[in-house]
Amino acid sequence: MNLYRSARAVAGASGDSVIDWQSAADGAKAATDPGSLDLEPGEREAYARDVRDARAAVRSVSGADFDVPETIEIQNRHHWIDANVETFERVMGALETHTGAFPGVARTINTGTMTVLLSFLGRNVLGQYDPLLLAETPDDDHALYFVRPNILKAAEALDVDPDRFRRWIAFHEVTHAAEFGAAPWLSTHLENRMQDGIADLSEGSFNKEAFRELDAAMTVVEGYAELLMDHAFDDEYEDLRRKLDARRQGRGPLQKLFRRLLGLGLKERQYERGKNFFEHVVAVRDLETASRVWDHPDNLPTHEELDTPGLWVRRLER
Repeated sequence: MNLYRSARAVAGASGDSVIDWQSAADGAKAATDPGSLDLEPGEREAYARDVRDARAAVRSVSGADFDVPETIEIQNRHHWIDANVETFERVMGALETHTGAFPGVARTINTGTMTVLLSFLGRNVLGQYDPLLLAETPDDDHALYFVRPNILKAAEALDVDPDRFRRWIAFHEVTHAAEFGAAPWLSTHLENRMQDGIADLSEGSFNKEAFRELDAAMTVVEGYAELLMDHAFDDEYEDLRRKLDARRQGRGPLQKLFRRLLGLGLKERQYERGKNFFEHVVAVRDLETASRVWDHPDNLPTHEELDTPGLWVRRLER
């Protein structure tokens, strides 16, 4: 970690865009310890085995037709930053022509903000199956990411078996693969909602409806993943969830501020709200009915239906 080199990268931001993405990536990596990729014997195969087992279990309980990437990437933190900076650049492209009255100052501030964000996420992301990575080139091979240093660090902090924790992360990410495999339209739907909102922000207005639609869709994504985890994971995991929640509550004020600014508290609310929605649907109907959310974008529940699942069930049965 070299904070001086990180600050130099940000101070040297240049170009015509509102963010110098290369400088942001360089600055984030300079401020972030990459972590070790010295794998134990058999560890790479263990990751692959967890993913294969998760695929078989999730296919069995969901009935969804999906596959997982051929490449299982075991990354360090710098690899994750490099893999994601292009996605951030693409999604935030609507900002690129809005440099303001003082473009050099704005570029440096924006680049510094993105540096901090990438560094924070790079130190905290455990695994990733990111739909936005798929939207631009859906026919290309894509990878399921595991950030090994973060998984080991989190397992140690939670005082849980690292192999069991890694397997839990693998199952969670594979549930997302099932969702996007069952709904080929979903990645484009999410990215369009996000880009609509960012485009309006760049013009000085707030597209409330675009962000509400994005929030509702992500609530469904996270809630359905939790539903599949309940049915597919081959071990109890409530203790893992409880320990993770307790760890989040015990974070220092600076980390809590970062989580709030990054919307990570919103993501936790999406987990709970989405899980409650699908638990109700399965209780009054079944998992097959719940899976109908992926048949068409019009089947996604509205915010009112997320809070009153019976409305959604009745709408689909008309």
